[in-house]
Amino acid sequence: MSWPEPVERVSAVLRAAAVEARIEEFADGTPTAREAAKAVGCDLAQIVKSLVFVCDGAFVLALVPGDRRADEQAVGAAVPAQLVRVARPDEVIHATGFEPGAVAPFPQRAVTQTLMDRLLLAHEVVWIGAGSPSHMASIAPAELLRLSHARTADLVGHG
Repeated sequence: MSWPEPVERVSAVLRAAAVEARIEEFADGTPTAREAAKAVGCDLAQIVKSLVFVCDGAFVLALVPGDRRADEQAVGAAVPAQLVRVARPDEVIHATGFEPGAVAPFPQRAVTQTLMDRLLLAHEVVWIGAGSPSHMASIAPAELLRLSHARTADLVGHG
């Protein structure tokens, strides 16, 4: 079975790492965390949002649970950086090689750091975007941490 090219890039990383992960295609698409959780049949907290921030001019990827919002100040504190903003769509493509709404945590292009919210480690399995709006992959959080070369941090607002 052949995947679209961006999905194939994600698949190649998973194969090379010999990780137990499963890429699935969802015909209706999974453009939002809520729709992804519904399609997958998992808790919203198990959906990983891959968000690109521009921190003092560098691209930082923040992996946060689907039921939470990334806190720009928390991201800035974790990097550390003074100026933090959400990347524009063209910057997301440049930094990750993926379209907004289809960003996978790996492989990365111009991302200088990847941060993963600690809350994701509470789950046995989490679901990541796999390169297209209709593909997702299930993976153990520890493997996600390793393959995305992330470090853990507190990235979400409480409330």
